[in-house]
Amino acid sequence: MLRNVLCIFCAGIILIGINTGAMAQDVSQVQDDWDPPSAGPVTTWTAPLCGKGKFVIQPFVFYNRTRGSFDEDGHYGSLTEGEAKSQYQQQLFMQYGLTDTLEIDGQAVYQENFIKSAEGKARDNGFGDSYLFLRYCAFEEKGLRPQITALAQLKMPTGKYQHLDSNKLGTDSMGAGSWDPGAGLIMTKKFKPFIFHADAAYSFPQRTLIDGFAVRYANYLNYDFGLEYFLPRGFSIVLEANGFLQGDKKEGSDKLPSSGVSYISVSPGFGWSCQKAQFLLAYQRVVAGVNTDANDSIVLTAVYAF
Repeated sequence: MLRNVLCIFCAGIILIGINTGAMAQDVSQVQDDWDPPSAGPVTTWTAPLCGKGKFVIQPFVFYNRTRGSFDEDGHYGSLTEGEAKSQYQQQLFMQYGLTDTLEIDGQAVYQENFIKSAEGKARDNGFGDSYLFLRYCAFEEKGLRPQITALAQLKMPTGKYQHLDSNKLGTDSMGAGSWDPGAGLIMTKKFKPFIFHADAAYSFPQRTLIDGFAVRYANYLNYDFGLEYFLPRGFSIVLEANGFLQGDKKEGSDKLPSSGVSYISVSPGFGWSCQKAQFLLAYQRVVAGVNTDANDSIVLTAVYAF
């Protein structure tokens, strides 16, 4: 099912990319040249690259508060009185332009986890899993055709995932433990005063050992949609929807039934930008899911180019 969803998405993007007919020629050249500075959405990729020889850093600060969880049937249950779960997370995203059409990116994560339950309180911190990305601009935006960028990515197991301390109630778990290569497509289209973004990436976790047990996580799909509305004096409003789909995992040769994970989150935000720096403050909420926490998050990010 996940493969079918990704194939449909990719086919649609490719068809849009090759549509350079007469209809596209009627779009104003002014529309193509309109390029306002922006921090972009929180999670959704944007197709434009940073440019040859440019180095861009974008820190993110997340505060995640868990209000409950969605069970294996997608039913929501709130935390009971006296329970609490939260996470403070810092991400650093970096871009470097190898050429005008090719860039290499990286992302590192540091987090602090807190939990309070009937078993007690616990808190721990450390580095999470890290990412490497390679992005290639396949089609520039022209007329009605969006800009389309191909994505190759690798999640690396830099976060702690085994030999956990039972007294820390799971707060010392910082990553999944698997190497996850993946690929995807990113689309960006401008319709002044709006910019629309969409992406989909499919990943293939590799078999790993966790405390001596062989574990194979199922392949998973990330998909995102973002809309930016630009106001006068550098201000903007951002609306975003993010999704995740993953099937059941295996331990040894046995598939664990009902262990798959999925969620959908929505995120409104407010930004301000100039040519040198861009800022965004957003609220992110998980509204539906399976086997996942129901989180409310406050996100602050800024972009600075060298």
